[in-house]
Amino acid sequence: MSRVFEPYCGAAPIPTNLSSSWNFDPVLIIILAAGLTALYLGQSRAQSGLTTALGIVVFAAFISPLCALSSALFSARAVHHILVGAVAAPMIAMMLPRNLTSRLKVPVEVVFVLHTAIYWLWHLPFAYDFALSGPWQYWVMQCGLILASVWLWTVMLSQPTSVFAALGLSVGTMVQMGFLAAVITFAPFPIFEAHFLTTEAFGLNPLQDQQLAGLLMWTVGILPYAVTAIWMVSARLMAPVERRGGS
Repeated sequence: MSRVFEPYCGAAPIPTNLSSSWNFDPVLIIILAAGLTALYLGQSRAQSGLTTALGIVVFAAFISPLCALSSALFSARAVHHILVGAVAAPMIAMMLPRNLTSRLKVPVEVVFVLHTAIYWLWHLPFAYDFALSGPWQYWVMQCGLILASVWLWTVMLSQPTSVFAALGLSVGTMVQMGFLAAVITFAPFPIFEAHFLTTEAFGLNPLQDQQLAGLLMWTVGILPYAVTAIWMVSARLMAPVERRGGS
């Protein structure tokens, strides 16, 4: 018996109506507008620029036709998750108090395990299909992914976190996400029922769409973590030079 899907972003579009498939959910728009306005209040010009960039990313993920396209293509869903978890999340983390992680006092290993578990859970076929079965189910998934990602990036970018611990989080996340991407890419059959009948209009069969999603996760998806790891190593190597130069 086939499952009934009612994706929050609307029914899967086809190429001819994709450009008009915007998500004008008034509740979402009010919440986003109120949140961004609250962030703008009292911010410096540099901070306001970060908030503007965050607004653009969130707009692209949840209001633009990408939202609807992710109902049709799992590869579009992968792009959506990358925007939320690896682009918007670090922006939000940079706006949070610098000493937040020291107040929470949660071991970095716990943060890593929870982030990994939440991402893998929502990429299991039954959980993924559940998330596309209705609006509230969708937001359960999104809230879990957003909170886990923001928490990970907050710890990774926090000053109290040692460079080695932050580097371990970054590299560990790259490894586990690369492994998840490999499982999705090399699966011999399509595993997400929600996309069994929605990909052909875009010239892809479900397995090809799934493989494209895995490749995007494997490359673009881990890029922000790789850049962060390189930046942290560079900062560590440059620190002694700067101290010698200032002495």
